[in-house]
Amino acid sequence: MNTSVRRLLVVDDEPFNLEIISEHLEGDHYDIVTAGDGEEAWSILKEASGEDFDALILDRMMPRLDGLELLKRIKQEARFRHLPVIMQTAAAAKEQVLEGIRNGAYYYLTKPFDGEVLATVVRAAVVDRLAWQEMAHAAAVEPHALRLLNDAHFRFQTLAEARQLAAAIATCLPDRPNAGLGLLEMFVNAVEHGNLGIALEEKAALLKAGRWEAEVGRRLALPEHRDKWVQVHYHHSGDAIVVHVRDDGPGFDWRAYLDFDPRRAFDPNGRGIALARQLCFPDLEYVGSGNEVRVTVRLAG
Repeated sequence: MNTSVRRLLVVDDEPFNLEIISEHLEGDHYDIVTAGDGEEAWSILKEASGEDFDALILDRMMPRLDGLELLKRIKQEARFRHLPVIMQTAAAAKEQVLEGIRNGAYYYLTKPFDGEVLATVVRAAVVDRLAWQEMAHAAAVEPHALRLLNDAHFRFQTLAEARQLAAAIATCLPDRPNAGLGLLEMFVNAVEHGNLGIALEEKAALLKAGRWEAEVGRRLALPEHRDKWVQVHYHHSGDAIVVHVRDDGPGFDWRAYLDFDPRRAFDPNGRGIALARQLCFPDLEYVGSGNEVRVTVRLAG
């Protein structure tokens, strides 16, 4: 995993807020660039490449160019499409949160915010950004022999195996990086929630403590989990590719996670399934109790 210093752009018209945010994030050793309003931030971004920043912390209410309008500009630029935007706002009404989500702000902080919550949400956004970068690279260099398969079955247990398989299958799909990230969200969910029983709130606590991957590894080694697998069936029918994922867990109430829920916009996790649907898999459906999920990708003729 890339261990280089991650770079953040923090945008707020109040110098005191910029100072407080920087202080709260000192312990994670980010390279922080600040801007006093949306126009200044846009000027900085226009001079940047799509890889210059790993996350953007954005105040919603600002003069000249407010946070929502800047967010719209950012998401209209292909090079910034996958830049995580954390909206910090005192405007936390459901309609306002939904407006931000629809325009691509998947992470939220309410003012005034707790320093630990800020650090956890930023860490989650940066980890998601790194996952997308690694998936984009892996999907570009993975062998493409899988494209020759019409039907195949796979199984895996670990997060590393989930990443490898997601990258391999993504080489067969349009928009490889997005498809790979969407598959990875489903595969990881099958491991952590399905087979290992890590609940949403428990994962949030593990992320906050920086112990999530270590806990996944610990549970995988327990006798009760050693024979649990995630099964993946890949089928190419000519005009579509179907990927069917099944874990050995009891399932869950998946209906609450298919779309972005404003009530969970302020949590550091719980958005993976909705993100997979929005980015690349509109034909995503759960089967039965929720321990099976199927995506259908239509291929251009």
